Amino acid sequence: MSLIVFHTIADCKAWLSEERAQKEGKSDTGFVPTMGYLHEGHASLIQKARAENDIVVVSIFVNPLQFGPSEDLDRYPRSLKQDLALCETLGVDLVFAPSVYEMYGETPIMTRIHVDQLGEYLCGASRPGHFDGVCTVVAKLFQIFAPTKAYFGKKDAQQWRILRRMVADLSIDVSIIPCPIVRENDGLAKSSRNVYLTAEQRREAPALQQALQQVLRRFQEGERNVDKLRDVAMDRLNAVPGLRLDYLSFVDDETLTKVMTVDEHHTVLCAVAAYFGSTRLIDNQELVGL
Repeated sequence: MSLIVFHTIADCKAWLSEERAQKEGKSDTGFVPTMGYLHEGHASLIQKARAENDIVVVSIFVNPLQFGPSEDLDRYPRSLKQDLALCETLGVDLVFAPSVYEMYGETPIMTRIHVDQLGEYLCGASRPGHFDGVCTVVAKLFQIFAPTKAYFGKKDAQQWRILRRMVADLSIDVSIIPCPIVRENDGLAKSSRNVYLTAEQRREAPALQQALQQVLRRFQEGERNVDKLRDVAMDRLNAVPGLRLDYLSFVDDETLTKVMTVDEHHTVLCAVAAYFGSTRLIDNQELVGL
């Protein structure tokens, strides 16, 4: 079956209803929500969805609700033709590529979903309202597609944890599946925003993952004090003249609140965000207890 592309919610719902009826119960649906400009990281999510589901749906929508007034909505990279070609190669059944009007109508949207506490730290502190926009659009997409599983990259560590809490609190019948970070050969996490980097910034950017790897090594050697682990990371980050740190935080894996030691029986997330010029990149490393 060739790739189907729809631009309206009604077309998506009608097609899915018919497809599920024809499959007679074998209709597990894997969903990969994206903002397009697809890369190998997105491809890995689609491949996992394809391996685990009868129907695979991808959405391509640059969501204005999750961009602040000074952020890069207008210049966010878009490549629909190439995205569709990749989706077809990977065996996607349906791509939903709506307009802003189709998703939100002409009048300002009045309903937004807010998850307390989890969205107030890390990226939420420097991007107020961002996760409200993410939760609102993802909840709407879940209503449209009623997927069995939804796939998210672990690079966006805070995002998938917030969405996991959202679906639990709202009794949305979908499993949130976090998938491993896909990286360039030099360790830089794949991101659509990497295209913004100058040649010099691109050479500097792997410092984020290098700092996290040094933290992981010290943790594996037995260090549990967060201040000492933070110093290890800062030694590497401070050596990069073009890097402007947003945050480097050690937080509880569940609550995303700051911790001072790494408990042997819990997982701590070491998360970093930094600017290279005007480009903001994020990365993280899980420190897994016994």
